[in-house]
Amino acid sequence: MDKPKVKVYIDGSNVFYTQKKLGWSLDWVKMKDYLEKTFEVLEYRYYTGLKQGDEKMPKFLKYLDAIGFSPVTKPLKKIRVSSEENAYLVSKSGFIYKANFDVEITADVLLDKAGLDEIVLFSGDSDFEYLIKKLKDRGQKITIIASKSTVSWELKLAASQMVFLEKIKSQIIRIK
Repeated sequence: MDKPKVKVYIDGSNVFYTQKKLGWSLDWVKMKDYLEKTFEVLEYRYYTGLKQGDEKMPKFLKYLDAIGFSPVTKPLKKIRVSSEENAYLVSKSGFIYKANFDVEITADVLLDKAGLDEIVLFSGDSDFEYLIKKLKDRGQKITIIASKSTVSWELKLAASQMVFLEKIKSQIIRIK
């Protein structure tokens, strides 16, 4: 039987904070191997913000490109917030850095969905619930890959299939 044709969309910020919360990192080569056992992956897109002066991110993006991922980037915005708001994100200076890619991911999914059997989305963000519901209403299958501890209940209910990172940890963990 043929494997379902998919494109993989990765909400980089969501995955970054998920890894921090989990206390371990994904090995993207192992993740590709894991996905390609089940799917015929036509493309991997990794959406992330770029912070001015950050020297690690360009190296990471070069690595992603080398292993077959297409990075999609834009500059991070510096936003002042009170310490009560988003307390886990706020730096000592009272700012957070943010690059929200919900619109870009949604637009790309909608523009790319023709010819795909399924969409794979790495995110636990409830903002994607509406997109997922609309796609499912039109017969599209959506697999969400996220952590049990960070995925929204809305996505759990909306997804065609959920893959919890904790459940596949031994197959995808980065060994330092």
